[in-house]
Amino acid sequence: MSMFTGIKGVGFDLDGTLVNSLPGLTAAIDATLKSLGLPVAGEERVSHWIGNGANVLIMRALSWAGGESSKEYQDSARTLFDRYYNEFVEPGTQLYPHVESTLKALARSGMKMALVTNKPTQFVRPLLSSLGILDYFSVIIGGDDVIEKKPHPAPLYLVLGQLGLRADELVFVGDSRNDIQAGQAAGCPTIGFSYGYNYGESIALSHPDRVLASFADLLPTIGQLTSKMN
Repeated sequence: MSMFTGIKGVGFDLDGTLVNSLPGLTAAIDATLKSLGLPVAGEERVSHWIGNGANVLIMRALSWAGGESSKEYQDSARTLFDRYYNEFVEPGTQLYPHVESTLKALARSGMKMALVTNKPTQFVRPLLSSLGILDYFSVIIGGDDVIEKKPHPAPLYLVLGQLGLRADELVFVGDSRNDIQAGQAAGCPTIGFSYGYNYGESIALSHPDRVLASFADLLPTIGQLTSKMN
């Protein structure tokens, strides 16, 4: 546990970590594919495509469905996806168990919190607001806020600068190899959740410092946090 002592901030991934967004993403992808006259994918396939932002998600869907590979075609699909996802994002997204209570406890302890997601920026704050967790995060980095997305460490460097923390003072928490690799590249300790999407592979293969099965396990994992709250 010693690697988590002295932690002053926690950075979180969004999809597959804080929220189950698979139903909304699947609905938007399938509506996009259907509009293009292509077969729909379904949740199981879409769950393996999540993690690298909307453009890559769409590219993977089009490749699977036999769509065209031209930039113009992919741009058209992205426009359709944004329209449909705007409709499906909120009803198709739910907090995982214990997320709200854990974020509340972290905030009460004085822990600084940031959100780093590859999701298109336009959807992030409205979604967090609809779920009632927007105010917990003092820094929010969406997929359009940086040139390089996770697994590149650039978003985490931005978080460290805005929070005024050293890398060893921020633990980064996520469900996919993109999150763990970004944290490791930035020099941050990492925690991986086993219940997320992660392309159908075990998060343990990315060698986070801890693997947890439940969001509720986060509190006792981080240093002396529980004693601070008592």
